[in-house]
Amino acid sequence: MIGGVHLEAQWRKEALRTNLWVVPSVEVLLAVLLFVATWQVDRADYRGDITLPPWVISGTADAARQILAAIAAALITVVGVVFSIMIVTLTLASTQFGPRMMRTFIRDRTTQLTLGTFVGTFVYAVLALVSIGPVDDGEFVPHLSITVCMVLVLVDLAVLIYFIHHIATSIQLPRVIAGIAAELSAAIEAGAAEPRRTAAPDQGPDAAELHGRLDAAGAAVAAPASGYLQFVRHRTLVRMAADLGAVIRLEHRPGHFLVQGHRMATVWPAEAAPAVARSFARAHVTGPTRSLAQDIAFAVDQLVEIGIRALSTAVNDTFTTLTCVDWLGEGLCRIAEHWDPDPVHRDAGGHIRVLTVPVSYERLVQRAFEKIRQTATGMPAVLIRQLDALSAIMAATRAEEQRAVLLDQAAMIDRLARDTVPEPADREDIHRAYLAVLAAHSAVSQSL
Repeated sequence: MIGGVHLEAQWRKEALRTNLWVVPSVEVLLAVLLFVATWQVDRADYRGDITLPPWVISGTADAARQILAAIAAALITVVGVVFSIMIVTLTLASTQFGPRMMRTFIRDRTTQLTLGTFVGTFVYAVLALVSIGPVDDGEFVPHLSITVCMVLVLVDLAVLIYFIHHIATSIQLPRVIAGIAAELSAAIEAGAAEPRRTAAPDQGPDAAELHGRLDAAGAAVAAPASGYLQFVRHRTLVRMAADLGAVIRLEHRPGHFLVQGHRMATVWPAEAAPAVARSFARAHVTGPTRSLAQDIAFAVDQLVEIGIRALSTAVNDTFTTLTCVDWLGEGLCRIAEHWDPDPVHRDAGGHIRVLTVPVSYERLVQRAFEKIRQTATGMPAVLIRQLDALSAIMAATRAEEQRAVLLDQAAMIDRLARDTVPEPADREDIHRAYLAVLAAHSAVSQSL
């Protein structure tokens, strides 16, 4: 699959998953279809066309009404309980992990399936209940539908037990942190799969010359709406620019906040800007929150936020910060190995049509380490763990420029320790970890 198509599919999947109505709606629809099927079988049995097996529940219409009414009442009560548990979980996530963590719990598939299972069974029970009634030659009772409803209730009980277990484990910080790290890894792999070039040889001016033209004679294209830039359809922009014989430079990347009416892109030649502006809304998506589809810095920021909150005086949970540093180090190892975004996008003829500003490796390292380092003033355990992570990342680097960024971070940690850690033995431990970073750098440089 073409990388751009894969990224767009990932963004659409993420947009659908980060809500609480899609899965329950699908399950309600399936419940309606299931009832239609069982009702048809019950009607065939009532007409005498078929005979139901002996394990199917039988009884009078009044007994059936009482059973289904009791099931429906119990189910709607449990739905309220599940909803209350979910609200408590979201509140806990917002206060303990940060408001951006609510997205992780809203998109949790188990929660969505649990809500959908109970609501779907409720709808099925109500449909079965209203189907009971007099007909031309007697009173119709959907025996198979009642039996299936009882089976669904047993399934609901199993789902409820698993849901309680899932909530109890999912709110544990190590699970939350590992889940965010897994999303970061998936976003890195999706970005690495995006193609860098067309099959045609490079044609026309290079990126440096085009930047000069855009700066000298380019026209601005304003953002049509305010919000976080969530996704950019580069292929759409490339086709648009190729049809107009133009070059588009995006001034913002996914994750940046756009202000309506402010410059979002620059177009050269200037006369193509009005046509680009009219069609620009089709090529990007904005929203009230950030998305991971093209914004891997979002996952880094989430891990950093949890780590900083854990170091606050109100929480004082150093071990959670250490866990965040571990996973940040793992993610940056993957970034060092695989993250190489292309700032140019070419058309089928090999001409540059779109220039972007992807987040750099240096900026990702800074986002991962600097805020935690600044918050961990005088805390040897966190500073040593950061240096250990830098040593691990150093072994995964591919270029001296990447290693220079890590050396800068290690030197800042070592200076901070000398200035803020009062105990000489602790400073010596931190310095040994710093020397390990230098040794890792030397080993990697010599091996290349």
